[in-house]
Amino acid sequence: MSNEGFAARLHALRTGAGLSQEELAQAAGLSVRALSDLERGRSRGPQRRTVQALATALDLDDAAAAELEHAAGLGRTRPRSGAGSATRPEPRAVPHHALELPRDLGDFTARGVALDRLRALVGHLDPAHPPVAVVSGQPGLGKTAFAVHAAHTLAPHFPHGQYAIDLRGMDPRPTPPRDALARLLRALGTADSAVPTTTEDRSGLLRSLLRDRRILLLLDNAADEDQVRPLLPGHSPSLTLITSRNTLAGLEAVHRPELTLLRREEAVELLTRVIGPERVHRESQAARDLADLCGHLPLAVRIAAQRLAARPGEHLGKLATQLAEDTTRLDALRAGSLQVRAAFALSYRQLPPPARTVFRRASLTAGPDFSPQSAALLAGLPLRQAAACAQDLTDAGLLQSHPTADRYRFHDLLRLFAAEQLAEEDGPAHTTAAQNRADLWTLHRAKAAARLFDTAPHPDTDPTPDPDPATAPADHEQARVWLEAEKAQWLAALGRAQARGLHQQVIDTAEAMHWFSDRTPHWEAWAQVFQWAVDSARALGSKRDEAVHLNYLAWAYNMGLHDHTAALTSAQAALAAARESGDRLQAGWALGYAAGALHRLGRTGESIIRLQEAADHLSGQTDPESRLAELTVLNTLGQHLRQTGRAEEALAIHRRSEAICQAGVAGKPRELIGLYLAVTRQHIGNDLASLHRWDEAEHPLSYALTHFQAAQMPAWSEPARLDLGIVLRHLTRHHDARAALTAAHDSLVRLNNPRASEAADHLRQLDRTSAGSPVGHEKFPTDQ
Repeated sequence: MSNEGFAARLHALRTGAGLSQEELAQAAGLSVRALSDLERGRSRGPQRRTVQALATALDLDDAAAAELEHAAGLGRTRPRSGAGSATRPEPRAVPHHALELPRDLGDFTARGVALDRLRALVGHLDPAHPPVAVVSGQPGLGKTAFAVHAAHTLAPHFPHGQYAIDLRGMDPRPTPPRDALARLLRALGTADSAVPTTTEDRSGLLRSLLRDRRILLLLDNAADEDQVRPLLPGHSPSLTLITSRNTLAGLEAVHRPELTLLRREEAVELLTRVIGPERVHRESQAARDLADLCGHLPLAVRIAAQRLAARPGEHLGKLATQLAEDTTRLDALRAGSLQVRAAFALSYRQLPPPARTVFRRASLTAGPDFSPQSAALLAGLPLRQAAACAQDLTDAGLLQSHPTADRYRFHDLLRLFAAEQLAEEDGPAHTTAAQNRADLWTLHRAKAAARLFDTAPHPDTDPTPDPDPATAPADHEQARVWLEAEKAQWLAALGRAQARGLHQQVIDTAEAMHWFSDRTPHWEAWAQVFQWAVDSARALGSKRDEAVHLNYLAWAYNMGLHDHTAALTSAQAALAAARESGDRLQAGWALGYAAGALHRLGRTGESIIRLQEAADHLSGQTDPESRLAELTVLNTLGQHLRQTGRAEEALAIHRRSEAICQAGVAGKPRELIGLYLAVTRQHIGNDLASLHRWDEAEHPLSYALTHFQAAQMPAWSEPARLDLGIVLRHLTRHHDARAALTAAHDSLVRLNNPRASEAADHLRQLDRTSAGSPVGHEKFPTDQ
């Protein structure tokens, strides 16, 4: 008798376990040739000890081992007791039926974790609660391919058959449960005349037939919960796999193996399996680029691979170049009847009109993710309705929700598809109107949020209120969270406002951002913000505004981009504009920013001269803004004096600043002056450290660190932490020093602050000190 059933089952078990023939043969104590013959059906049924060895090597549970032994027994020769004697009856084979599993893909790749979850379900199958696994996710994720592969892999555990039915959930009219039940009942051997009439009776008969049968049921492409509930077994030793583009969140007591995007290496592996390792090895970087351009989406990677397989002479780099063009990427991702665009369109067509609008318009958002508020503004819908649409789009696999925040994002290819639909359905006029509406609201909210950081707003500050006071940030923390989360949106809106010639709006927004920028000086975007404001000031012919924002730009180049040559150029232009407009305050700031740039360029002598000139320029001014500028200039002058070996002079300058802070500045709140005092005391601590007065240096540095931390200003607190760690090292408080220096180093790296290398140097010196080397008295290196 043929042993094809055992051969197929053994092959499925081996490949499902991820073993090669060589690995299984070695583990079972067989020769590779013997195992190969068994898998090809060339050997008669193997002996029980061979089957037991294979079952042990495959780590099969008792039920699966018994099924493998049963399949082997069917191929063994049965001796007859004599002429005319009857042979032992063989178990009835599963009848042929019309719902056989689709073919498995020989090049199926990855998904090992999800497959292991299903194996675990089968290994602990309880007939009283037959497991149901729902595989859902975005279009192109490979849900059906995974379910079919899993069904073939697990088939040996279900000797009474495997059945697959396409429920056509993406069709205009999905398969009704009544019709699906009829097909299943017939496949299970029920005669047409015995199939009940009603859906309820058909469902009951299915549950009855499956009660004692160990089958695997694949319900592919389900539309919703109501479609699949009547098809589920009641009490049965069976497994049901359901695939759907919708989450089917209403299905109770189901398992949900998670399918994520492929990792880059998995995407390259799939490419390799389809087109062969030689081509991939020849163009390994192009293969990685292709994986990235496909967004690691299994369908897109497979289409790229199939296209290359059909064109064996085509270079991978050529296709990568074609895919790099956003406007034609979806055109290139097609191979015969396989199309990424078509897969997306199936889901898109199922959406109600409001959800389609949210999907299309959301492609206009900037940055990696967006809020329901942005979606509502662009779609022209109430916030509550837009939020519900975003959740529906997530359930349909067309958006991805953030794990903790109320935000959403596109897969790269789905964003391209949404942009295509926007161009086709909305047209330029509607698109521009939606964008302008969202930009206006976003810039008004950004200005209102940023102004919360201005502790002493000017009387002539732009009075535009928040566009939605009910949801407006109420304090610094809420404003910071909004400005950081929506950074990409308000930056893009500001750029578009500048391009549209809304120059006063650009200037007002940049001015509002000034105080918030002090909290986040590491943002490289500040240079762009203030450059737009400079351009708008020039367009309006306002020399004063030009001077103001050139000064802010010089600050951004110094503190954010560390481009000190550009900072010097901006400061010098600010000085010229300030003098032309007669603004002595801005002239003083310009001299100070120029001095900072000169110092960082190694031209400290020139920087001190500029600072002395700035201090003289400001000392005669009595308005509060000039007093604040004077404080900044004095602190910077003292710093530069200290760093040229004139620490005693620096300390005297900083004590002068401390006295101004302690006396207060008329019209300025205590919170603001408190920040200036913290900066001043950080300088005083560094002056004392430069004079090797380590005990005296600790207190002012601790004061500064505590104050900056309370104000949630990491760009200020972490350099202060570094300065304190250096002092603690010289005080031989090694444990405290290591903690401070390590925390400072890690934070400065995240902030892209060049003092991170200084922190690393001091940690190495601390290591040498701990090993027995004496503490040195090197110059105290700071650069606030």
